Amino acid sequence: MSHEITELTARLLAHRWLPRSDAQVRRALVDEAFRLELETRLAAVGLQLLDNPFAEHVAVGLQDEVTDAVFGGRDYQASTMGLTRDEIALLIVIWALIILPKRERQLGRRTVEDDGQNDMFGQEKPIVHGEEVSGAISEASLLADFGSQLGGRTKIRNFALGKLARLGFIERRNGYLFEGPLLDVLLDYRVLADRIINGTLADVLAAAGRALPANLTEEEIEEDIDLDNEVESRR
Repeated sequence: MSHEITELTARLLAHRWLPRSDAQVRRALVDEAFRLELETRLAAVGLQLLDNPFAEHVAVGLQDEVTDAVFGGRDYQASTMGLTRDEIALLIVIWALIILPKRERQLGRRTVEDDGQNDMFGQEKPIVHGEEVSGAISEASLLADFGSQLGGRTKIRNFALGKLARLGFIERRNGYLFEGPLLDVLLDYRVLADRIINGTLADVLAAAGRALPANLTEEEIEEDIDLDNEVESRR
């Protein structure tokens, strides 16, 4: 087990994130002893495993107590990965347009192509990840709707989107934006969802013709995570 944990730790550090479908990652998610040893190894160097059951990837991040030591007390850089205000706003808009509908599909056990007719035993199925439930948004449409509010179309197209892609938040393909490996891992759904759905951004998105799903309670999310863990452990 020690060799596998060493391998997995090294791979996480080298690649920054790994898919949940990876054999060693899957073991860490279902084998309690293996997970504990992995977390102990990471904690020894000030890191922690970032795992969101709704995300397709896992990643590693700094523990809170070492953040200041690593970033020299520069709270802005530590908390925003060097993104400007406009870039952060763009990231939140993209998160809202991709992750909120995705979460609604995951909890309803529906896919992007689903006609809404769920089968009787749908809720007993494990949570689906990837592009089956995570839709894409048109780059041109995003620029048309929000370009003037987020620093200008040229700046967004030529700089901001490239930066978000390099950081792992999004993937750009053929004029469309897809969920990147870190979009649903580093941004906390429980913090952002309520603020977006019941906040000012909801009005901004509505004005641009972007409908948002109903908010999900923390209890509903916890129940679904527990159910998915139970189903996953039986697989």
